[in-house]
Amino acid sequence: MHAMITVTHITKRFSRLTAVDDLSYTIQSGEAVALWGANGAGKTTALRCLLGLLPFEGKVTIGDPTIGEDIDVQKQGKAARRLIGFVPQELNFHDDMTAAETIHFYARLKKVPSGHDFTPLLERLQLMPHIKKPVHDLSGGLKQRLALALALLADPPILILDEPTANLDIRAREDFLILLHALKISGKTLAFSSHRLEEVTALADRVLLLEAGRLVIDAPPHELEQRLGWESTLHLYMPEPRIAPALETLTTYGMPVSRNGRGVRVQVRPGEKGKVLRMLHEAGIVVEDFTVE
Repeated sequence: MHAMITVTHITKRFSRLTAVDDLSYTIQSGEAVALWGANGAGKTTALRCLLGLLPFEGKVTIGDPTIGEDIDVQKQGKAARRLIGFVPQELNFHDDMTAAETIHFYARLKKVPSGHDFTPLLERLQLMPHIKKPVHDLSGGLKQRLALALALLADPPILILDEPTANLDIRAREDFLILLHALKISGKTLAFSSHRLEEVTALADRVLLLEAGRLVIDAPPHELEQRLGWESTLHLYMPEPRIAPALETLTTYGMPVSRNGRGVRVQVRPGEKGKVLRMLHEAGIVVEDFTVE
């Protein structure tokens, strides 16, 4: 693998506010990397620096696989952006245009050759049945798919997405994440921001945790809980006759456990959720269902 995005000591200030503070990281070809953090952590500003849409201190380079060289975003912004498809958080379409008209309009802006067949892309994103509809008639999920289609018109190697599922319902969010995962499998490099932990763990190979514009943690998703020292609460549901034996079994192993309606509640350290289920299985206690907090 080679680096597709290299960020070196970038800082972005808005008057007295430092939105991004001495940020450095690298994203390899084919990786999906999430910028994760609370609102105001600097995620959107950091992504806009990647696109060269904001002036900043430091350096960002984008790897061009066709020439085998890195492109400086601040010095060669147009060349760098040709390698990137961008899906913003706030979508701004001409609502009176159809989806087809929108695609052809943006294709001309991106200098996609006239007569290019977008059918395979639209079928992949399940937009073909809606192609003649005005944009204002599309659901939130379909508008997000249209935004993704526009980002992919010129088949860029890199996708940058700012809170891509923030305005979607649960079903549309799950469907959109499946699309992004398929694009990652096909070889696209993804950089996306999110404040949803479940979204990050579903898609990202690495997570960059930002706080006040600074990089706090750079780790795979499965290491986050351990690095942050989080404890989880397991709510385990089981037949009534098995609740007392479950309480006894987990207490014997030193687990902080208590009864919870038709099951038990147990506090677990990072990485021990599977251990609890294994203990109960070995004791012959059937867990019918569970939730995690």
